[in-house]
Amino acid sequence: MSTLEQRVLMLMSVAKDGDLARRMFSPHDISTHACTSVPHLCEELERGAGAILIVEEALREAEPLMAWVRAQPPWSDLPILLLARPGVDQTELAASTFAYGNVTILERPSRVTALVSAVRSALRARSRQYQSRDYLARQAATEEHLRLIDRRKDEFLAILAHELRNPLAPITNGLAILQLNQSADPRIASVGAMMGRQLGNLTRLVDDLLEVSRVTRGDVELRLEQVNLDTVIRSAIEASQPLITSRGHRFAWQLPPQGIRLHADPMRLGQVISNLLNNAAKYTNPGGNIELRVTAEDGHARIDVRDDGIGLPAQAQTNIFDLFVRVQSKHDTAQGGLGIGLTLAKRLVELHNGTIAVHSEGHGRGSCFTVRLPMLSFAAEPERPARSSPQAQLADLRIIVADDNRDAAESLGMLLEQMGASVHVTYGGKDALAALDREPADAAIIDLGMPDLDGFEVARRIRRDPGRCEMTLIALTGWGQHRDREATQRAGFDHHLIKPPDIDRLIACLADARTRPRKGTRARTG
Repeated sequence: MSTLEQRVLMLMSVAKDGDLARRMFSPHDISTHACTSVPHLCEELERGAGAILIVEEALREAEPLMAWVRAQPPWSDLPILLLARPGVDQTELAASTFAYGNVTILERPSRVTALVSAVRSALRARSRQYQSRDYLARQAATEEHLRLIDRRKDEFLAILAHELRNPLAPITNGLAILQLNQSADPRIASVGAMMGRQLGNLTRLVDDLLEVSRVTRGDVELRLEQVNLDTVIRSAIEASQPLITSRGHRFAWQLPPQGIRLHADPMRLGQVISNLLNNAAKYTNPGGNIELRVTAEDGHARIDVRDDGIGLPAQAQTNIFDLFVRVQSKHDTAQGGLGIGLTLAKRLVELHNGTIAVHSEGHGRGSCFTVRLPMLSFAAEPERPARSSPQAQLADLRIIVADDNRDAAESLGMLLEQMGASVHVTYGGKDALAALDREPADAAIIDLGMPDLDGFEVARRIRRDPGRCEMTLIALTGWGQHRDREATQRAGFDHHLIKPPDIDRLIACLADARTRPRKGTRARTG
């Protein structure tokens, strides 16, 4: 609070009354400022004031003061000390000054002690108002600061996910090439299948990293199908086994002999179970015991993950599923993690119409996480329609691949050639357009972040050319937020795929180039 905000503005009948009041307040460390008119008073109010001391007569021309009072901010309730004429009807005066708000009526002449006391009370009240103002200003700055941090966090995660997706793309393409040329050795086939599963898990984890803000909203997409819980459990164990083994834990698991079928997203459900197993491995001392047990109970699958680790105090059990919450212990340096695993697990379980809970007897007594999910009754597996081979779907298609990441471009080109397509690989936007000048193509797969000519401009130029405007254009990028999809749509892309692309989805987009008649340049999102 400034010095100006602690002063008393005075408007008296005559100047000598102001001088008298100033001498009266000076021994009590009350700063005053005499005003000559109501407009002068309002000018000084803009600079700051603790209270007003004003004579009743001045209110006859006080419309500017009334306007100032009405316009004061919500935190402000300016104290006005009104010196009334002797013998005035105070009830009537109070009614006539009600619109001025915080008015205290003092009859003249007033005792010095009474007037000083009234002014001090007004200044204390005004001081609290200024404190409220400053607190609100600090709070506003702190929300604004949090919004800035949140924006920077989103930008960082988007960049991080983009950079992680770039190396994932050629790895995915290379693995797909190996799987198309399957070895007769069952061990190599098994290793390839394992790599595919783990690469899928890593890709989904990168997606979760980018979409961490979606976790708090519960906005996570599920790809539901009929699944055998045994298969999901085994895949989750496979993902978590290296961590369990590295910590020297003894791990036991038990599945019901009759099997359990669920309507679920197998990858997301596997992520839930793997998160629980990883959590148990992290928070159990080396050489501990972890048990996973699945039972059928009242039409629900019950999954218990139990450990004899550090346990949870009662207060921690109430917020363990909150975002960024991590259990603190003397082993913290070995745990790592961002504190989103259990939050994500809870959201995913709830999206499957299930529940998750934790129970612990306390510190050093271990923990048990229990997931309950609704079961499906046993039924015959639905027949899946026969799908033509990728080679048949892409045979004779002419495709341009443009990506300045040579590993990603070349591995994708090799994969598409294995599938029967004729592919021309380029490493920049200008090269892609030059290749199209030499030979037309049915489709183009274009990276967005090329340095010489970005993918957006490549798409716009293709759409403006009458001879090329009916090509299928696929944006293949590490950027996957909603605004990125809107940007590619505006540029004229038909599909927006995230690195590394889902191969089946990529095949469907490319096959679309031959089977679907195209008209004009209207773009669709993929």
